[in-house]
Order: sequence, then structure tokens, then C-alpha cells
Amino acid sequence: MLHRFRRVVSGCVLAAAAISTHSAQAQAPEAFPSKPLRLVVPFPPGGGTDILARIVGQQMTEAMGQPAVVDNRGGAGGMIGTEYAMKAAPDGHTILIAVTAYAINPTLYRKVNYDPLRDFIPVTLGISFPYLFVVHPSLPVASVKDLIALAKKQPGKITFASSGTGMSNHLAGELFKDMAGIDILHVPYKGGGPAMNDILGGQVSMIFGTVLQTLPQVRAGKLRALAVSSAARASFVPELPTVAEAGLPEFQATGWYAFMVPAGTPAPVVGKLNRELTRILELPAVKQKLLAMGAEPWPTSAEKAREFIAAEVARWSRVVTKAGLKGSE
Repeated sequence: MLHRFRRVVSGCVLAAAAISTHSAQAQAPEAFPSKPLRLVVPFPPGGGTDILARIVGQQMTEAMGQPAVVDNRGGAGGMIGTEYAMKAAPDGHTILIAVTAYAINPTLYRKVNYDPLRDFIPVTLGISFPYLFVVHPSLPVASVKDLIALAKKQPGKITFASSGTGMSNHLAGELFKDMAGIDILHVPYKGGGPAMNDILGGQVSMIFGTVLQTLPQVRAGKLRALAVSSAARASFVPELPTVAEAGLPEFQATGWYAFMVPAGTPAPVVGKLNRELTRILELPAVKQKLLAMGAEPWPTSAEKAREFIAAEVARWSRVVTKAGLKGSE
């Protein structure tokens, strides 16, 4: 009996030691990654988020000794993919690429199953991209000040397009409307493509559009650019003033992507991911590809990413609430 008891105790000690060793290895950055990495893109293939994931994923595969697989899980304004990533094991092997809507959706929609500040840990910001504030050439304005003056003379008559209710370029327009104290009419579309078609055709007057969509049309003379939406001038269109410089002080509305992991991911693993991702974003070849997309690389510390996203959640919550916006269920 005593011999059997000793064997049981010995077995328990060995099992406990194995569990302890496994736990330590799971949290040790040198043991990470131990299996393929999954980059969750909460949108269908082909968009900007997907392109970023594939650019970064290729570099991660080469640097980290494990394949980095892009997993597209689109739907519900990014919420389906976000919720999927939230439920993944918090071991660093599942990485969400969050976009501006990540900070907007919890206020816009009645039912959102994730908390943007509690359920994920930001690893780093990835990129930022300004919108070009463009108008159809038939609109008799040459500057932001001209547009504000015209809108005050013609309340409710100037229209602005967006890629959908609650999308970041819609909220950029709502922020502009509020800060300028003007009445302009929002016209939502099911994506940036249809919105661009109608502004090119003159059915709507203006849009905060992506650089990829709008800059070629501006250079072809089919649209008129008034400003960029970012806080500082964009390196790829340095001749354009910011909206703040052009007549609306303190205005800023930029799109962004960030790399996030589920809450509970060990700090050493977050640190290793931060080091690798920020290094990748600084690579000249990666920078060149991102600038061609109309985006600026934005590698940061995990703490700065956390502070920025918290500020974005608060800022867009105010805009959504003040405008009385509600997303479709």
C-alpha cells in the first residue's frame, strides 16, 4: 500500500512539473511561435486590410520560422472576424488586424459582442491613411472655406457620399459637418466603388475618399481635391493642405489598422510580436508597398497603440452619439 501511495505521489509531482514547464514555455518568447500564426482579416479578400495582412504575413513567415496564414472572416462591419479572434487561445498565434470600425462599432450598433478596450491587447499600430476631401468639379468651390460658405448659404442642399452608414469616411463627414456648423446631406452607399461612381457622375457633391480611389481621378481632372483629412500633410500629396490648415482648425479624421491579440496573451509574447511587427513595418520594401496604397507605416509601442485606440473609441463615440447614428442590425 505504501509503495502504491509513493508511486501515486511521484506521478502527481511529475505531472505538476510537466504542467509548470509547459506553462512556462507557453509564456517564454523564445518558445514562440510554436505553430502557424493566423492573421485574422475581418473583411473579404482584396481590400486594404487583406493587402496589409499579406504584405506583413510574408515577412513574418520568413522571420519567425512558422507560416503566417491570412484568415478572411468578413461580415457585419468587421464584427464577425473580430469576435472570432477574441475567442481564440490567448497565446499570440491568432492576431487580429483591426481597422477604424473596431473603435466605432461598439457605439454604432446595439449588440456588439466585444469590448474594444477589454477583450484585446494592442500589439502595435500598423498603418494610418488620410482621406482626400474631394468635390465634383461642378461644385463652385476651390477651398474648404469656400465649401463651408456655400453650405451655409444652401443648407441641406450639398450632399456627401460615404461607403456606408457608420463607416469611417461617413464619420469624417459627420465630424466635418459638426465642426463647421453646416447642414449637408449624407448619402450612404454599399461600398466605396458605388460611391465613387456617383461622385464622378455628379450625383453627389463630395466625399472623404481613399487615396487609391480618388487621387487618380483628381490627377485626371475628374475631381477637385480641397484637402487631406489627417493632422499633418501626406507625403504622397504634400501640396494639399490639411482640412485644419484650410479653414477648420483641429479637424482630424484618419483611417488606421492595428495588430491586436486576445486579452490574456502573455506580455513576453506581446513584446516579441511588437518587436517583429515594428521591424517589418520599417523595412524599405514594405514601406514602398504601403505608400503605393496611400498609407503611411505607423509602428508604435504597445502602450502607445493602447492609448491611441482608447482615444479613438472615445472620440468616435461622441460623433456617433451626437449625430444620432444607428447601424443596421
